[in-house]
Amino acid sequence: MPASKRTSETKKEKKEKKEKKEKKKRSSYRQLGILGTIPILIAVGPVVGYVIGHWLDSKLGTEPYLLILFLIFGFIATGKEVYKLIKRAEEETDKEDL
Repeated sequence: MPASKRTSETKKEKKEKKEKKEKKKRSSYRQLGILGTIPILIAVGPVVGYVIGHWLDSKLGTEPYLLILFLIFGFIATGKEVYKLIKRAEEETDKEDL
């Protein structure tokens, strides 16, 4: 095999390795971004439910029933969103492994 062909193959292999490494690095950052939103969701969901419930209770005079109801809705919505994010991160990992 000629030396020029060998060097072009090694250059090609090096380029492929570098691209693969960069792709894996981007994927890791993407997963970090996806999973990094979970603590924010856990904090915000119930707080939004509390605020809406408290506001409705003060307007309708139904304290504390709507506050409790919307707080529960906030926790449920948070749980669903966290589940979706984890599932999405798993799919990204599976796609990366292929």
